[in-house]
Amino acid sequence: MNMAKKKSNAPTKSAAKAAKKAKAAQKVEKKEKKKQGKSKEEAEDSDQDLESILDKLRREWEDAHKVTEEVVEGPPSRRANATLIPCPSGNYLWCVGGEFFSEDKKAHFYNDVYRYSPEKNEWRKFISPTCPGPRSAHAAVPSPAGGGKIWVFGGEFSSLHQTTFHHYRDLWCFDITTHAWERIETKVVPSARSGHRMAMWKHYIVLFGGFYDPGITTRYLNDLWLFDTQEYRWKQIESKDGERWPSPRSGFSFLPTPEGILLHGGYCKEYVKGKRPVGVMLDDTWFLRITMNETTAAPDTGKPTPKAKEKDVLPLTLKWERRKKVGYAPSVRSGCTMALWQNKGMGLLFGGVTDEDTSEEGLESVFHNDLYGYQLAGNGRWVSLTLKRPKKPGGKRNKKPAKPFKKDESEDEEYEGEENEGEDAERGKPSNTLTSNGKPSVGSNNVDEDDDPDDPNKTIPLTRYNAMLAVLRNTLYIYGGIYERGSREYTLDDFYALQVDKMDRYICLKENNLVLPAEGEDISSSESEDDSDGEDSDDDGDQDDKSNESDKEERKIEEEEPTEEEKASNALRSQATAFMGVAKDATRSPEDILSTPLPGETLAMFYARSREYWAGKAHSSSDNRGKLLRRDGFAMAQERYAEYEPILKEVEKILAEAGLDEEEMRRSAAAGASGGTAAGQSRNRR
Repeated sequence: MNMAKKKSNAPTKSAAKAAKKAKAAQKVEKKEKKKQGKSKEEAEDSDQDLESILDKLRREWEDAHKVTEEVVEGPPSRRANATLIPCPSGNYLWCVGGEFFSEDKKAHFYNDVYRYSPEKNEWRKFISPTCPGPRSAHAAVPSPAGGGKIWVFGGEFSSLHQTTFHHYRDLWCFDITTHAWERIETKVVPSARSGHRMAMWKHYIVLFGGFYDPGITTRYLNDLWLFDTQEYRWKQIESKDGERWPSPRSGFSFLPTPEGILLHGGYCKEYVKGKRPVGVMLDDTWFLRITMNETTAAPDTGKPTPKAKEKDVLPLTLKWERRKKVGYAPSVRSGCTMALWQNKGMGLLFGGVTDEDTSEEGLESVFHNDLYGYQLAGNGRWVSLTLKRPKKPGGKRNKKPAKPFKKDESEDEEYEGEENEGEDAERGKPSNTLTSNGKPSVGSNNVDEDDDPDDPNKTIPLTRYNAMLAVLRNTLYIYGGIYERGSREYTLDDFYALQVDKMDRYICLKENNLVLPAEGEDISSSESEDDSDGEDSDDDGDQDDKSNESDKEERKIEEEEPTEEEKASNALRSQATAFMGVAKDATRSPEDILSTPLPGETLAMFYARSREYWAGKAHSSSDNRGKLLRRDGFAMAQERYAEYEPILKEVEKILAEAGLDEEEMRRSAAAGASGGTAAGQSRNRR
């Protein structure tokens, strides 16, 4: 009986056990499916999140690199020391940066990019969030590679009142097809500088010279650098023992040729102990001959392999050669550089200034508006380029006998003039004479000639220096620059074109906005202001204002009473620029030096430098010792730092506007400014 029960119960227990096991398996499978479903949903959510992240990053990048383009009326604003560059991939001119000196001796710097189309006589402005900082006296060269690029290096930026200067050492590349900027980062890079020059030879950028002004003295440079635009690396070319080498300089001409690069002229200062610095204008000419090294055969393949494959070995040989002065060379001058007329293998030089820096009372200067050419082929030759007079009925030119140029005693060869040589020879003389509307008058006393409406000399631009020159095909373009009358400086915005293959007349594409003083007019600061006020109330002055509405608006804006906020901001900016020179003030007492934070110093740096001073101050006013004494000293230092913090932040803002990194900010700020080269004529001659 019991056995029968056991036999009947056995299948029931087995079935229950199997059912339980199956249920557990189902439960596990259900959990697994649920888990897989959840994982799938999470994966889908994750994919969606990743796509949104990538989309957000893309939009942020586009916003940061978005380039806007707009058509503007006329050329850029008044400026000097910008770069005017012929487009390497089209019939355009590109203008980058520059500076503007207002009549109240304030400096304004630009980082804008403009393109000029001669066919449409149209200017376009390109604005990008990613771009070089505001600068002038930088160097720029065009390259046709990759659809066309413009390479920019260095330059300077200054405070509003020119009490402090900062120099860049960054390299930027502007893509002409996309209108976008890219900063090129390399381990090795030339030192910060301004007034240097660059030229493109094959795929190498060649850089020479310039100056660096930390505020005490202006240091001029004569180092030579190469940048390989294919490998993206800088290399300095060292001079060899006994090798002839150009002296340090800035503001010189630097033109590429198939055989190398031509260097002419420039400016520097001589510093002799115990004497004041004296400006020196240079008129020497050098040629940097560049040759490609021979190739060597690879041992395994037998194929030629450039020697440059070896580490740190350039495939180039560079050697300086000094050239003699041949032909009708311009008088010694500064503030001018040559533009390359590629079709004729010639450099074109316009304007400039000749200074007689012989006394501490000031400079005696002669300003130029003459045009010269330098034939690059062979050993080089100077020619004086003068305008041709139009032919009158009968086939004769309307001209008077011209006095022949005298041959420079330093010339080694006779010069055979071109067709237009000898015509209007007096046109080559510098002219500072203006008519009442600021136009240059003809340098002749012949009444009939002055009345000749076809006289091409009447089209010659005003004398100037630091203008921008460029040649497109056979047309020379001249834009802006600085004009001086007495102690006053005027930044120009006029724009001229000259067909140098015809040499018939200058075409004024845009006239000056400025009402310049006539010859002999008193321009002392006080009287000129009174005259300006008088003109506003005079009937004739009103008519002049109507014909110069844009200039009137500009003056009106400058004369508007600033708001209280603007006054406070301007006052703080003035305090900051003055304070940046504190590190170089040798007349301060040691106590004042220790108790005053320096530009670029944090609170921790300030306290670390002056800990002992503050401990002494705390000891004299407290009975605390040890940690408590140090705490009191730190509190006093913190209070002192808080007093200067607004000024220190404004200093950092000024330096940040120059685009300097943190290390350069502190070094530049600590250098301070003595103001010895800050303003006036010597500053603009650098």
